[in-house]
Amino acid sequence: MFEPTAETSGSRVDPRVLRTRALLRTAALELASERDADTITMADIAERATVNRATVYQHYKDRDELLLAAMEGEISGLARAAARCPLAYPPDRMPAELVELFRHVESNATLYQRMLGPTGTARFVNRLRDLIADEVTAQLSEPSDRPAGALPADLRAHYLAGAVVGLITQWLTRADRLSAEAVAAVAWEGLRRAS
Repeated sequence: MFEPTAETSGSRVDPRVLRTRALLRTAALELASERDADTITMADIAERATVNRATVYQHYKDRDELLLAAMEGEISGLARAAARCPLAYPPDRMPAELVELFRHVESNATLYQRMLGPTGTARFVNRLRDLIADEVTAQLSEPSDRPAGALPADLRAHYLAGAVVGLITQWLTRADRLSAEAVAAVAWEGLRRAS
């Protein structure tokens, strides 16, 4: 699971540290949108961020941790949007948030292809799935409202999260990629049935 840092936990952090981390995250995202994650080195990130390599290691233990930190805001927003969709709307109306989720992924397709694909990082895939599952779990019915024989909320949430991540991954790799609207409709149908 993602380890909270002083930056994410609310503790006071030196503004220079925040600026350096922002530079590193921006450099990592730029590189990840240009080439496969497994070809990016800490030296590449340092060069792009115009810092020395030792500085990178002072802030992040390895490339995957840095890439995950760089993508944290993106995946948190994706998780929130994905979680709202199957649970907060009547089943006969596909939520606009679901279409927006797929439009966001579509507009950043190269980055998501690289991060979710075979040359991406397992940490990223796991973090995205866990964040979606956490968001979905928070919205599922209380155990007393659960129908007899239904899966516990956490298992249902991970099932839905895995489905969303799998759908995004496969959608991005297709040569005949559906539009964001079309894949959102497919996702909505599957999420409605599963939730």
